[in-house]
Amino acid sequence: MMTFKTKIKTLCSAFALAGALFSCTDVENLEIQTPYTYSDQYYENLRAYKASDHQISFMWFADYTSSHSLGIRFMGLPDSLDICSLWGGVPNPKDHPLAYEEMRFCQQVKGMKFTYVTFPGVSNLEWVMSHPEEERVKVYGDSLLRIVYNNGLDGMDLDYEIQGDWMHGANFVKLIEYLGQFIGPKGKDPSKLLIVDGWPIDGGYEYLSYFIAQAYHSYGASDLQSRYNEVAAHGLPPERYIVTENMGDYYATGGTPFTEADGNTTSILGGQLYSLEGMARWNPTQGKKGGFGSFFGQRDYNNTPPYKYFRLGIQIQNPAVK
Repeated sequence: MMTFKTKIKTLCSAFALAGALFSCTDVENLEIQTPYTYSDQYYENLRAYKASDHQISFMWFADYTSSHSLGIRFMGLPDSLDICSLWGGVPNPKDHPLAYEEMRFCQQVKGMKFTYVTFPGVSNLEWVMSHPEEERVKVYGDSLLRIVYNNGLDGMDLDYEIQGDWMHGANFVKLIEYLGQFIGPKGKDPSKLLIVDGWPIDGGYEYLSYFIAQAYHSYGASDLQSRYNEVAAHGLPPERYIVTENMGDYYATGGTPFTEADGNTTSILGGQLYSLEGMARWNPTQGKKGGFGSFFGQRDYNNTPPYKYFRLGIQIQNPAVK
């Protein structure tokens, strides 16, 4: 990972790089080399922004069990990131004290939400399959809820990629309906997120906080619209739909060449428009989307400035007040 010694002195340039509530400097002033301690007012403004009605930013984040670079630490993430899905597992204070401490700081002080992510398959969970079929959804669902609550997380992110085992198709919908009694918009605790990403599902969308499309290497608005139409047919409103790019593959450019609905292919920075920026700019014809995001977003830290494309997307969705 690259380390930079320069400090961005202002975010109110041609493309302010962080979502803001009152002004560019009110929400995020970028310190590249070391974490910076801001005022209580800064963090209060930041939490207020996270709690406001806005298009969110989402990232699957990994590698945070190392500490040699801010590019693989929670404190190096953009302050304006709304949801961080723990692709590298849930850190604990005994084995990964720095990661755990930073996760809690981001959660409690910066207002960032952290979700447990897993593939909802039971092919490797013999104890689930050892139960009578009518009990399996409850047993598996309860195990997921325990992970969320026992680790003080803000919800779960189920990566639905059909593997052909028991916990797919109709049984996966039953799982969503079961979990949705407890967390998500219809649950007893709606403060906890219930997210599905990956393949479209056949039902249960009313229980989801968000559905996230893995729209990797999307070529343009028509592709994103087609993807959304598929889940909209099941009743998912646009404000609960998130589109994501694979920055693990495309961090150097910010995605793949992207064409907007009006035929535009030019970035607000000049030059070719790429998909992460295009996703931030795009909304379905049915209304405003829920947000945008990236897989392995930490690789964008290698750009100058760090998280160049991700921060640009946040600013496009939620322009800083000047």
